[in-house]
Parts: sequence; structure tokens; C-alpha cells
Amino acid sequence: MSVRLIEGYFAEDTLRQELNELTRDTFDFDFEKWFQGGGYTGEYLPFSLEENGRILSNASANIMKFLYHGEEKSYIQIGTVMTAADCRGKGYARRLLTRILEIYREQADGIYLFANLSALGLYEKLGFQNGIQYRYVLKRGIRIQKSDFPFIKVGCEDSAAVERYRQMIRKAAQNSEFEQINKYGLQMFYTADIDQLYYAEELDCFICLETDNDILYLNSIISRSQVSMCSLLERMPFSYQTLIAGFTPCKEDGILFDAQEYDGGDEYRFFYIGEDLKRMETDKLFFPVFSHA
Repeated sequence: MSVRLIEGYFAEDTLRQELNELTRDTFDFDFEKWFQGGGYTGEYLPFSLEENGRILSNASANIMKFLYHGEEKSYIQIGTVMTAADCRGKGYARRLLTRILEIYREQADGIYLFANLSALGLYEKLGFQNGIQYRYVLKRGIRIQKSDFPFIKVGCEDSAAVERYRQMIRKAAQNSEFEQINKYGLQMFYTADIDQLYYAEELDCFICLETDNDILYLNSIISRSQVSMCSLLERMPFSYQTLIAGFTPCKEDGILFDAQEYDGGDEYRFFYIGEDLKRMETDKLFFPVFSHA
């Protein structure tokens, strides 16, 4: 049997398990817990090459909707680009990426991805441009009056809080300048185990935090109404020397942050097709870390 192209099959159990196997071998994770937990919303669309029931190579198109200055933007993010070790060098990834571009180039406001450092040449040959984002770091010396009611860690056993969080994601207010609208699926992918979730009752707001020595990463804000950054900072449950936002802060909070040019460091490079996505550099924007597919 020859190699065949299959598309959009993610809800089919047998093929998804084959995709899981390739994903585990390549990236050391799989999608099953996310899928079975209800995180899949139909916006993750795998394009794969299959032979005799085995997935040999994959590139997935993720439907992304963002709100910027009151205007909705529709993008395609390409992710989970991978080929089985014994099938590399055959042009499989290029074939899949070309197929995605053929379908979506004229349908979306732009197409982008966060490229593995070892595959930059492939994307350049396909017409992608290397872009720059801007990451936001809290300015030094800002004095924040501490609240007596800090954010409290949410435990997995607190089913009511976890369900409130899940429901709030679907109707979340815009708490960033460049806000993903259809965030539920990817937000749940990153936070399914609830290990970085905190809640402040006074604000009716959830935040997702990670710490690394004296660095605090504020990865996400989920609330029904917009919450000021000062209100969040007053309630931080940890001390820190540096705070890095995993999103573009709202304009009114921008005075608190330094916008620093960011190329992905030793993790990735941002590549894009489409004039609209030049705004990431010209307008100093940052794709939310929980929007990476």
C-alpha cells in the first residue's frame, strides 16, 4: 500500500492513537488526556501521511482567532510538525506544509508557526519570513501596595473551582492587547493538570503562574471582567525579582512594562506568511504562550 494523505481525522480513535505514538516519540507528549478531558474543540486539524495504518509524518493546522483594536483576525498556526525517524529525508514535511498553504493561504489573514531551530531552512524555502515578537517584562523599581487577599492556589480536588475556571475560559474578558478569542482548547491543553492555577475571589479572577528561581511568569489571566494589572500585582502570592508576562499587556497597563525584542531564544523562531502578521514587530506584540500549538 502506498503512502496516502489523510486530513482532519483527530476524532477517529485508531488514527489518533497512531498520531499519539508519533508525538510521544518526537516530542514526549500525546493528546489523549486533553482529548478525553474535553479540551478538543475541533480547531486542531492534523494533516498526515499514513501507510498501513501507521502515521509517518504530520503537520497540523490550528484555527486561531484574535481580537486586536476591536477587529477580529483569523490566522492559521502550523504546529506538531514531525516525521518518524526512519522516514526523514523524503520530503514528507514539505509535502504536508505545502498542502496546508494551498488550502489556507487565501482564507486566513496570515499563517505562522514557531519553528524548531533545526528546521529553519525548510520554512524559508516555503516562503515564510522570520519575524520578531516583543516580550513584556515588569519594570524594575515599581512599588506595589500588597493586598491582604492574595491569589490562592487551586487544587485538583477543588472541583467547583476547576469547573468555574473551565466555564470562565469560554467567556473570558479581554485582558491583553492581542487576545485570543477561541482560547478554550489550547488553554486547557496547557492547564489540564491545574498545577499553575490561582484564584482571587475579590477579583473573581484566575491566573496561571510559574516560577523559576527569582523569575515569575504570569502566563494567563482568566476573568469575566477586565482586571487591572495593578490589582493582580497587589495579590501575587510569590516574591520575585523579575516578572515576565506571557502575553501583550493591555495598553493601559503598558506603562508598567518594558517591551523587549524576543526571537524565541533557544526554543524556537517565529515564521509567518502574510502582511498582516508584520504587526507583531511593528506594533510590538507577543503571541500568548498558551496559544502556541
